[in-house]
Amino acid sequence: MGYSLPRNERLRSLKAIRRLFSEGQSGFVYPFRYLSLEERTESEAGGLEVMFSVPKKFHKRANKRNLLKRRMREAFRLNCQELRDKLTEQGVALDMAIVLSTKDVVSYKTIEYAIKRILEQVSGTL
Repeated sequence: MGYSLPRNERLRSLKAIRRLFSEGQSGFVYPFRYLSLEERTESEAGGLEVMFSVPKKFHKRANKRNLLKRRMREAFRLNCQELRDKLTEQGVALDMAIVLSTKDVVSYKTIEYAIKRILEQVSGTL
């Protein structure tokens, strides 16, 4: 599949999002708070669904929120292959939310480092 983030890997279901925020495991890696919820699947194929959020409370202007979400998606897309492989190997489906928790407009380098750490932590808990 390579370095892509197709639509079927984006968490869009309102029911799944509510469940993730109520039952999911959370953690913090500056500048993000993240939530993850894993499920064992009957089939052998694991799945990964992720959502990215930048609260309006911290960034009032839509162009800044969109810039930060683009940076988050790009960093995730380029670094999530190991996690995908591990999920497929174990037959686990994972829902994830990554929420920006700072008022600063952080650089791509900072975002990429934090996303890598988040993926390592989530991968370690599987």
